Amino acid sequence: MKILVVDDEKDVEMLFRQKFRKEIRNNGLDLVFAFSGQEALDILEKTTPPKVMYIFSDINMPGMTGLELLEQVKKRFPQIKVSMISAYGDKDNYDKAIASGAKEFFTKPIDFDSLKKEINALIS
Repeated sequence: MKILVVDDEKDVEMLFRQKFRKEIRNNGLDLVFAFSGQEALDILEKTTPPKVMYIFSDINMPGMTGLELLEQVKKRFPQIKVSMISAYGDKDNYDKAIASGAKEFFTKPIDFDSLKKEINALIS
């Protein structure tokens, strides 16, 4: 299963690779990283249909926000599930994300046990 992680903080890649190292090693998970909303759209447009099945995106990013990315993905690639992450677990961001079609909303620091359950539910 190919997952696209979108976050402008580059250290997120190392964290995800560490937390999912077993799944990656067993070839159950393929993690791809984008550091902006536009880079994420570029990755999705490389193949038709996109090979990405799930997107995990930060909300607060320079340029295209995660919520704007969510809107674009839902419009252009409705089959892809998207969950949002924010350092701010405020109700406004949560409401906007869910209303825009986000599958789930996580706050930083990420609860990787919950995230793994979410991903395993998609795989099975």
